[in-house]
Amino acid sequence: MSGGAGPSTLGGTVAVDVPTARELLEEVHKRIDREQITAIVHELELKSRLFAERLGPDAIRDADETVLREVLGCVFVARRRASAVLGTRPASELRDAINMLLYGDDAVGERLEAFCGKVDLSGLCAAELAGELLHFTQPDRYWLCSRFVYNAQTRTGALPLLVSEDFDLEADGTGAGYERAGIAIRSLDDSAETSSFRVDGGGTLATDLFLVCVYGVYMNTVLGLKMSQEFNSLIPPLPQLARRLLGTHRMAPTTAGG
Repeated sequence: MSGGAGPSTLGGTVAVDVPTARELLEEVHKRIDREQITAIVHELELKSRLFAERLGPDAIRDADETVLREVLGCVFVARRRASAVLGTRPASELRDAINMLLYGDDAVGERLEAFCGKVDLSGLCAAELAGELLHFTQPDRYWLCSRFVYNAQTRTGALPLLVSEDFDLEADGTGAGYERAGIAIRSLDDSAETSSFRVDGGGTLATDLFLVCVYGVYMNTVLGLKMSQEFNSLIPPLPQLARRLLGTHRMAPTTAGG
């Protein structure tokens, strides 16, 4: 198994901005109900189970192109770019890169940096894919770094809204940024605000849903100020938006809300 299991604690502690988090949570619960939360967390559990089965320490050795395409189809940033991610090289090259990302001996930030250099995606998209592979294969060990969580280029996403201004999310390099974001996300895992999404369990996967819902509220608020009503109407309802960004919309039963 790999070293560097969790984010470094160097650089100070992080606190949740409780008043802002509660205000955002109130808006979130106007757009998504308990039944929908439970359903989406369950879908995330199914996704994580799929990743663990397909990319586990033993299974990854035999993963072929079909398996890799199945996994990529569950990742928002990759599902329409599976062929680009696979590239013209043998599928075994991507398999080996994923194996090193998940189970290499270096610190997780170093492994993520190396992985980003081996896939045919832009740096931001490659890091997003790496975060999904890490997190959904081992959700209690790693975390997401999707743009709805934190976009280091624009300094936007859910995290800057939820953590105190005293904690600096900026870092030198993609790998260090991933580790830095992990410190903030782990503080959210333990927060009372996130616990409201663990209505039927879910652990860190419930944190994923909380983050994407906060981002959805933020996006609707910003677009509501800047864009026309016709454009805003194109944004799907929050449960549907969450499913798409979290890559679970294909796992959702047709009777589920959103």
